[in-house]
Amino acid sequence: MNVKTQTLDRFAIGVSLLCAIHCALLPVAIAMIPAMAGTMFADESFHMILVGVVLPTSALALLFGCRKHGHWRVLGWGAAGLLSLVLALVIGHDVFGEFGEKGMTLLGSAMVAYGHIQNFRFCRVDKCQH
Repeated sequence: MNVKTQTLDRFAIGVSLLCAIHCALLPVAIAMIPAMAGTMFADESFHMILVGVVLPTSALALLFGCRKHGHWRVLGWGAAGLLSLVLALVIGHDVFGEFGEKGMTLLGSAMVAYGHIQNFRFCRVDKCQH
């Protein structure tokens, strides 16, 4: 397994987890610390930045891995998760409300992270050299 792909997978997993932690803990933090409501973490632009980083990183890492190990369902998990993240960002709050948006984001983050974990495992098992 190439160091670049390992690094992309690990980075994408980390960003996906950061996104999930952000969505899960932010409402608690806002309720407990009213000053948090005015920080950049509560701003919609933070969500857009995270998705903007996750999309290319995840897509590249999963695509490179799937081309080598051939387990394309991994790309399906990642694509479904990325789609969920984008939909949560674009229509989530308006269509599903605040809790629906957070649920879509958490689900999307979990699917993307699962795709990367599977990608990492398949590459390790198949000893991909990409």
